[in-house]
Amino acid sequence: MSDNKGVVYLGDGKVDVQSIDDPKLELSYRGKTRQCHHGVILKVISTNICGSDQHMVRGRTTAPAGMVLGHEITGEVVEAGRDVEFIKKGDICSVPFNIACGRCRCCKEGDTGVCENVNPDRPGAAYGYVDMGGWIGGQSRYVMVPYADWNLLAFPDRDQALAKIRDLTMLSDIFPTGYHGAYTAGVTTGSTVYVAGAGPVGLACAHAAQLLGAAVVIVGDMVEERLAQARSFGCETVDLKTEASLPDMIEQILGSREVDCAVDCVGFEARGHGGESGVEKPATVLNQVMEVTRVGGGVGIPGLYVTDDPGGVDEAARTGNLSLRIGLGWAKSLHFTTGQCPVMKYNRGLMMAILHDRCQIAKAVNATVISLEDAPQGYADFDQGAAKKFVLDPHGVLAASS
Repeated sequence: MSDNKGVVYLGDGKVDVQSIDDPKLELSYRGKTRQCHHGVILKVISTNICGSDQHMVRGRTTAPAGMVLGHEITGEVVEAGRDVEFIKKGDICSVPFNIACGRCRCCKEGDTGVCENVNPDRPGAAYGYVDMGGWIGGQSRYVMVPYADWNLLAFPDRDQALAKIRDLTMLSDIFPTGYHGAYTAGVTTGSTVYVAGAGPVGLACAHAAQLLGAAVVIVGDMVEERLAQARSFGCETVDLKTEASLPDMIEQILGSREVDCAVDCVGFEARGHGGESGVEKPATVLNQVMEVTRVGGGVGIPGLYVTDDPGGVDEAARTGNLSLRIGLGWAKSLHFTTGQCPVMKYNRGLMMAILHDRCQIAKAVNATVISLEDAPQGYADFDQGAAKKFVLDPHGVLAASS
């Protein structure tokens, strides 16, 4: 190795590509280091910029300067620890963004997003993310993955994987997360669905809803470029900058003011509706999805909400307390699913859908390949609302396969 580089968070609005240490098969907890015989070193083939990363880069979390970012990782195994039995050197693998041990109660019950053993401070861990265990991020040339036999999804055929790498790179987070939002909201054959947000996760959710058999998928956003991207693969859209109410706009499409299922793919940096579209109102989307979901329907909430937001609009928001119309949700007997997506619950099935041409997730989210060195510009463009999912290409593999 010896040429490792990574995308480093420097402070509010600033990232840079810097030389970083080569990964080692080691684990460090609270200053103590031991060998990680169950881990592997990956040569990163692709690694994506995520909307969750943007929250940190905007200074909306307590992320420390110097953190190496990146939790959406696909790579080739170049070194394996002594206790790795089933993953082999040369395998191309998708890395779930949730780091999980496979041994605790949560992992054994399939709740890998809240593993109890990989973060000394709270359940759940992720690469390169604030409060998620201090793991080194994967927007880099090389990265270490622990519990490799449990965590990694190896692709069955190398050539096929490289041919579909732009789609397969979405398996680490965005596609399972979008699918999780739709699935837990109850999307099924013939459903009508409202997806709040046409960023990459919202677009992935909309495409997942189609895969699940939805009859109509309506996507709401304030950026016309993103709405156009949603329409490009068959979604209906509503422009939330307009003064018309969301139920009115849905009625124009469906003839009904409510949908069967709704999904919040925006999270805590939500803005108001119509004339308040430039004003941050963090509870707006949660209240809207309760309003437009039919009695007995479901709401998926893959959009990120945090316990500490230094940039919150008021004291309550700064500690994750939002003004929700929970009485409305209760009165309508809605069910809600929140929290990190347990990626391993979905990634193999979605891999098979990709490999057998049942979906085109890279096209749906407008996957756009850039070099690792261009990551700072990718972050800037994404922050301005670009209707693109930026995929970093640390070793030029994707460029060579195009």
